[in-house]
Amino acid sequence: MSETRQRSQCWWVGGDGYRGGVDDANPEGHMHPITSTFELRHLTGADEVDFFNTLPYALNHEVAADLEQRRRRPEWTWLAVRDGRLLGRLALWSTADAAEPMQFDIFDVDGSLDDDEQRAVGTALLGAAQHELLDGLATPPEIARYLPADWREHEDSLQATELRIALLEAAGARFVVERLRLEWTPASGIPSPDPRLSFRDFASDEEMIAITTRVLDGTLDAHSREDLGGATPREVAERQFDEEFARYATPREWWRVATDESGEPVGFVIPARNSYHHIIAYVGVLPEYRGAGLIDGILAEGTRVLAEAGAPYIRASTDVGNVPMAAAFARAGYATFERIINLAWEAPVR
Repeated sequence: MSETRQRSQCWWVGGDGYRGGVDDANPEGHMHPITSTFELRHLTGADEVDFFNTLPYALNHEVAADLEQRRRRPEWTWLAVRDGRLLGRLALWSTADAAEPMQFDIFDVDGSLDDDEQRAVGTALLGAAQHELLDGLATPPEIARYLPADWREHEDSLQATELRIALLEAAGARFVVERLRLEWTPASGIPSPDPRLSFRDFASDEEMIAITTRVLDGTLDAHSREDLGGATPREVAERQFDEEFARYATPREWWRVATDESGEPVGFVIPARNSYHHIIAYVGVLPEYRGAGLIDGILAEGTRVLAEAGAPYIRASTDVGNVPMAAAFARAGYATFERIINLAWEAPVR
């Protein structure tokens, strides 16, 4: 690392949290004489992936490919290091072509540290990310924490998760939702079709946006409900189409409109493949047709499309509080393998 690069990316931090840059507080780069002092710096690159992954986490197996394909970037990572040991890390994610990070999804602290030092490391990492990047974003990225399905049943994962949430909330974040991460495998079998339903392609992008707009009425999805707090259903549907659905490279012929015996649309499903997995990206029933069990047949169609396309497994997710949708996935053979907690920033981080 060159001297110029070191001065812009390396800090010494004491046990009381973030301490500013090398060249203003400590121009020679010497450690402050404080207990629990550690260095804050960025990842140097792909050569440090193994070191970065010494702290266990559900996304570790994706880090190398994400760096290679620019979904993660060294300047979006922060490491807390002391004597060659990784004490903590923070990293952001985006799509490969994005100019700004889209998700804050890695935030780890070595659980063998005592509580005060874990808090100091976590606070310092958050302070560095805010000072260098998050403060300058009009909309800081949503926070996502991937967790074991039974994380509340184990004291170590419970304490670690509660600590991270407390640190994030102290930094200005707020809890949004806990979600189930679900997986279907061929061993579960393809669910039976519903004889009441037929399926066809969307006639146009406009039809898809129009049907999505209608499905948003009465939604139980926490993200959609938050979006609806600041925009019309049509605006939310348009944004979801532009920022999510239209970006999938998989065939649009996979997207299916469910119709009843008269040919009227009753719902739809969006099977797709993202950068990592085959997924059920969206599934919904129009409000006037809810309560008749049609969701099972619509989800079965999405599962069939992906299974016939050769998917070795299918991923999906739904809010813990969306009990009807969670039950439908369970009936279709989707098992909960992880959970995810989302937080958002109350306002632009300052």
